[in-house]
Amino acid sequence: MPRPDDHTGTRIREQRKLARLTQRQLADRLPYSYSLLNQVECGAKPANLDFLAAVAKALRVDVTVLTGQPYVTELQQDRLAGLVRPIREALDLYDLGADGTLPETPAGRLVAGAEHLCSQVRATHLRSAARLLPATIADLTTAAWRTRSTELWQALASTYRTAHDIAVKLGYYDLGSVALDRMDWAAHRASDPCLAAVRQYMRALVYFREGEYAIGQRLVAVGHGIVGAAEQTREVVAVTGQLHLGASVIGARAGDQDAVDTHIAEAERCVRRTGDASEVHWLSFGPTNVALHRMSAAVEMRQYDDALTQARQIALPPSLATSRRAHFLIDRARSEMETGRTEAALGTIVEARHAAPEQTRYHPGARETIKGLVHNSRRAPDTLGHLAAWIGL
Repeated sequence: MPRPDDHTGTRIREQRKLARLTQRQLADRLPYSYSLLNQVECGAKPANLDFLAAVAKALRVDVTVLTGQPYVTELQQDRLAGLVRPIREALDLYDLGADGTLPETPAGRLVAGAEHLCSQVRATHLRSAARLLPATIADLTTAAWRTRSTELWQALASTYRTAHDIAVKLGYYDLGSVALDRMDWAAHRASDPCLAAVRQYMRALVYFREGEYAIGQRLVAVGHGIVGAAEQTREVVAVTGQLHLGASVIGARAGDQDAVDTHIAEAERCVRRTGDASEVHWLSFGPTNVALHRMSAAVEMRQYDDALTQARQIALPPSLATSRRAHFLIDRARSEMETGRTEAALGTIVEARHAAPEQTRYHPGARETIKGLVHNSRRAPDTLGHLAAWIGL
C-alpha cells in the first residue's frame, strides 16, 4: 500500500492549503501534471528533486519546508547528529578574536589540517571530517586573528567551505548557508579572488537546489566578474571553468539547452588551458569533471538515454575523488531506473554504496532512486529491501 514519501507529500499538501491553492491551481504553476501532484500528495509516487524545487518555488517556500530535516533517524543511528551542534558553535566564533586559552600552533600544521579536512570530505569520510572540523575552525580562527596572515585567512576560508560541504551532505542547508557567509568573511580578509569566486559558485548551487535558477545564474556571473578581473593564472582559469560547469547544470535544471551547450563549451576551453587541475581548491576540475557535468546536465534535463550513452563512454581515472565517483554512479543509477533498467540501476546504486556509504546514504539523488525502485517493484528483491531499510524507507 502506498505510503507518504517521508511525509513530503503531506507537507506539500499542507503548504498548498496555507497558500489557499487547490491541487489544480498549484499544478497550473508547475511544469508537471496535475496527476503527478495528486500522486505525490497521496504518497503513490515519490517526489523527485526537480519536482520539489518547482513546488517550493511556486509556493514561495524553502525546499527544506517540504522535506524537513530528512535524515534525522539515520543521522542518529550513525551518531552524526551529535557532531552538528559543535560545528554550528564553531562557526559562531568568527568575530570573537583570538581565544587566549588556545596554544599557539605552527601555521604550517594548521594549513595542513585544513587540507586534510578537504581530502576527508572528497574521500566521503564525513564522520571523520565532522569530528575534526570544530577544533580546526577554532584553532584557525584564533591563529588568523593573532597573526593576520593571508595564508591562515585562506585556510580558514577553505575550512568554512568544508563546513558547508559537510552540512549540505547531511541535509543541514541552513547551516551550509551560514558556513558560506563565514567563507566570504575570511576570503575578504585573505584578499583572494579565487576563494571569493568559489564561494559564489557554492551559493549558486544553493539556489539550484531551491529552484531559483535565475539567481543561481546571476551568482555565477558575479563569480566570473571576480576572476575576470584577476591575473589569468592556471588557478584562476580552473575556477573559471568550474563556474561554467556549475552554470551548465543550473541551465539544465532550467531546461535551457543553449545555456548548457555554451557553458560546457567554455569549460572545455578552460580545461584545454589547465589540463587536469583537480588539486585547485579541491574542485576536481579537469577533462573527466567536464564529461561528468555534461552527463549530469543530460540527467537534469531528463535525457536519460543520452546520459546512459555518455556514462558508458566515461572512463573514471583511479585518481578521481571518491565523492565525484559516487556522484557519477548515482546519476547513472537514476538514468537506468528512468529508462526501465531496474536491475542495472539496483546494481549501480549498490556500487555507489560500496564506494561511498556515507555520501550515498544521505544523497538526495540516491534516496530518490531507491524509493523509485521500491515504488516500481511489485516484489522487491532482498538487496533492494535492505537498501530501503538502510535509508529509512
